[in-house]
Parts: sequence; C-alpha cells; structure tokens
Amino acid sequence: MRLAGARVLVTGASSGIGTAIALELWARRARLVLSGRDREALAAVSARTGGEAVPADLAQDGTEELAARAGPVDVLVANAGEGWSGPLTRMPGGTAERLIAVNLTAPVRLTRLLLPAMVERGRGHLVYVASIAGVVGVPEEAVYAATKAGLLAFAESLRYELPGIGVTTVVPGVVDTPFFARRGTPYARRRPVPVPPERVARAVAVAVERGRAEVYVPAWLRLPARLHGAAPGPFRALARRFGHP
Repeated sequence: MRLAGARVLVTGASSGIGTAIALELWARRARLVLSGRDREALAAVSARTGGEAVPADLAQDGTEELAARAGPVDVLVANAGEGWSGPLTRMPGGTAERLIAVNLTAPVRLTRLLLPAMVERGRGHLVYVASIAGVVGVPEEAVYAATKAGLLAFAESLRYELPGIGVTTVVPGVVDTPFFARRGTPYARRRPVPVPPERVARAVAVAVERGRAEVYVPAWLRLPARLHGAAPGPFRALARRFGHP
C-alpha cells in the first residue's frame, strides 16, 4: 500500500515508538490520526506532523469514540501498550486488567470497528506492534507477555480470514523508550543493546508499503524465536543460563 495520501490511525502516538511511527509516516506523506493519553505530548506530535489529535485512554474503553473520529482509515497501527515488571504475586490489584485492556482488548475492538469499511473498499492494512516477550515469554512480565502473545495469535488468525487486507505484526526487542521506566523497572542489562524507536518506525512503514506479514526488530530476534518454536527445551536451558533476548 502507498502511504502517501493514506489515512492512518496510530495509537500510543504521544511517546516512544508511537511518536517515531507518526514522524516516519508523516515523512512518507500519510494523513495521520494520532491517539494517546498524554494530551500535551500528543498535541506536540500533532503540531509537528499535521495529524489530528484524538486523546484517549484505551484502558477506559475509548475505542468507539476513537474509531468514530478516525474512520474510515486505510491503515491501523495498533501500537499503544503498557507494561509492568515484577513477580506475579506482587502485582497490584487492577494492573493485570489494565494491561489486558490496553495491549489486547483495545486493538481487537478497534479492528472490529474499523475493519468493515476496509473490507467494503477491498483494501486496507492492519499493523500490530507486539514484542519478543509474546513469542518466547520473559520472567517477571507474565501478563505483558501474555497480552502480546494474544495479539500475535489474533493477527495470525486474521491473515486467514481477510484476503485482500494486509496484516503485519512487528516484533521489537529492547527499544530505547520511556517504557521501561514506566513499567517500574528500568532496563539495566548490557546486552542486548536497546535499538532506537526510529528503527521500529521504519520497519512499520516498509512493512505496509511492501506487504510484509512479520517483522522482527532487530532482525536477529528471528533466531531465538525460531529456536523457541522448534526446540523449546533447549531454548529454556539457554535462556536460564544466558538470559532472555
């Protein structure tokens, strides 16, 4: 799909990967609808890109209003996400429900609301920003990993259901954004080195333009993902010894 002139909804556009995606798509002359919780930051991104700002807290089910104001769209980039790090037994009440609402329920609902117009026109593209955690699992992020795994399975199922509609999953590893500080535990490992969010944004744009179904950022993450799928036992042994990707 040509991004030039396409109407694109980007969720989570007020920071991190979402802001980088908005700027990348703006550079490719897409017409943007931008959603996020931080009104001030969202307004700043909107001013830079000329996109329409639609503040929304997806944990509070603002999906119907967002879809009504954004649609019809040519591309949905479901990027908004939240995390929490720590033992499951210490997770505060309501945190699991919020992660599920933002990371999984909201993309499903937005897809359900925006998809009929795409099907009617016979064209459109759905992009879901997942995580390597949803592919291989990571310790002390069980709920976050589960939401991203659900998002990957949702997208895979849609590929069989929607001929003519592009479906892309983007699987980032560690990205240099405020995400880690906000989840409660800053990223402190030396390896892997965090990649800049602009790298993920370029991957999103190229995937839409070239019709790619699955993109890993960085690309080497395909290796642990494939090893986990083909030989989960050896993968777990290696992960315990050397750490998760």
